[in-house]
Amino acid sequence: MMQKITATEKELRRVFSNDYVFEIPPYQRPYSWTEDQASELFADLTAHLDDYPDADLGRMDEVAPHFLGSIVLIKEEGRTKAEVVDGQQRLTTLTLLLCVLRDMAGPSAGSFLHGYICEVGNPIEGNKDRYRLTLRPRDREFFQSNVQVQGAVERLVHEGGFNNDVQERLIQNARFFWKAVVEMTPDERLRFSAFLMQRCFLVVVSASDQESAYRIFSVMNDRGLNLSATDILKAEIIGALPDAQKDVYTATWEGIEEELGSDEFAELFSHIRMIFVKQKARAALTKEFREGVKAVDNPAQFIDSVLQPYADAYGIVGWSAYESKAGAEPVNRTLEHLNRLENYDWVPPALVFFRDNRHSPAELLKFFKDLERLAYGMYVMRANINVRINRYAEVLKALETGADLYAEGSPLQLRPEEQKDIATALDGPIYQQIRVRTPLLLRLDSALADAGVNYDHKVISIEHVLPQSPVNGSVWHQWFPDPDERDYWTHRLANLVLLSRQKNGQAQNYDFDRKKKEYFQRKGVSPFALTSQVLNEAEWTPEVLEKRQRTLIKALCKEWRL
Repeated sequence: MMQKITATEKELRRVFSNDYVFEIPPYQRPYSWTEDQASELFADLTAHLDDYPDADLGRMDEVAPHFLGSIVLIKEEGRTKAEVVDGQQRLTTLTLLLCVLRDMAGPSAGSFLHGYICEVGNPIEGNKDRYRLTLRPRDREFFQSNVQVQGAVERLVHEGGFNNDVQERLIQNARFFWKAVVEMTPDERLRFSAFLMQRCFLVVVSASDQESAYRIFSVMNDRGLNLSATDILKAEIIGALPDAQKDVYTATWEGIEEELGSDEFAELFSHIRMIFVKQKARAALTKEFREGVKAVDNPAQFIDSVLQPYADAYGIVGWSAYESKAGAEPVNRTLEHLNRLENYDWVPPALVFFRDNRHSPAELLKFFKDLERLAYGMYVMRANINVRINRYAEVLKALETGADLYAEGSPLQLRPEEQKDIATALDGPIYQQIRVRTPLLLRLDSALADAGVNYDHKVISIEHVLPQSPVNGSVWHQWFPDPDERDYWTHRLANLVLLSRQKNGQAQNYDFDRKKKEYFQRKGVSPFALTSQVLNEAEWTPEVLEKRQRTLIKALCKEWRL
């Protein structure tokens, strides 16, 4: 059979139609978009629609098309089954958004929106309902029952519990969309839904066989075959120099890139863009660099006064490698705390302050400690990417204007209501915040330990002292006879410790005395203060946990001035 490849721009109403039944094959990676990506998608959609305030439901053709990227499918001509090779993150997140819009709409609009989620069956013809998107087999039932079924999203948002990372991401993204959409009026939701389905497009690439589909996927995603943004900027900036300077500055440019590595070099350019533009990226890096940084206007000055000093700062900040005759150690320790976070939105203000104060360890420590306080505070509160970027943009503006960074009301300082929210979050089931828990526990352990503590362990894992599923008849049931009280304490700070090795599944349910002897000690001593404290306890009762919880939260509140 002749291989056939097609590529077509399609509005979402044609993508989520009877033309396709999308299936995520079992070998695909799990759904991985976090609230950051979901909020970024939503912000891009609303920003585009806001550019056309006069376009109502009957005038959607006046809104310029908004492209959401591409998907690659294995799909035979004339058949609806479409195996998704690339694009499951977009398709899943868009389906989730549609389900939120459906469950908030009235009966009429909700019914039409459900039609984009599910092909309604015909009992006369013996056809059953068929969802337009099915996830991997291990995720399929949860997604159908808790998202795609009409009315399920509201229950998921308010009551949903999760058993794995995929479910947690789906719940978090559903809650984000729900909170964002509930703030719209019914008319605004209807207008947004019309825009989404009529004026938002995907490029649908269909191949009739697996080999062709994967060849397309490889070409589209092989960075080695395409110029990167920094390659393009290099050509423009170096090209704008006089011929006599090109060789010298080319060597400087390539030396910086080699020193940092290509990935970190590309990240540096994103941070420089943020320093100049001070807002979330709304276009390609090359476009925003040309318009916001304007490096081509004075290329030598850009390389000498921007690229080189920020590259030096980036290497030191990113690798916690500050050197000074005195005071370097506490500065590096604070940078290590910052570098444990999974996001790096804090880096641009760190680079600006370091560039201007690198010879003053005391000033660096003061600033970085408050930056770490702010970064961890937003992390614990699970502030989304838009909130974080806007806040750090305010810090950058304060740095630029020379405002007092330590005054009340400074964007670098936590507001009273934020401090309250952080303290409340710290007293909650921290273990269930999967991305927060390890950096937070390491930060807490540092607050409890000696100043010279080192966390350079190959493996760091988290263990519950009170097991998640204690064996019947064990001492745990004697100390925690009330299952509600046991559930209350299981995932809180007081019950969590750090291990410098992988957890032992068999040892997790040991009674307390045996656990202390065989699990929390390594060569007689635990490397973590959090864990060592447990060894001093004779029993592990609700009273012990209550006292320990107060002590641990007090330590973090003192560290972060909450």
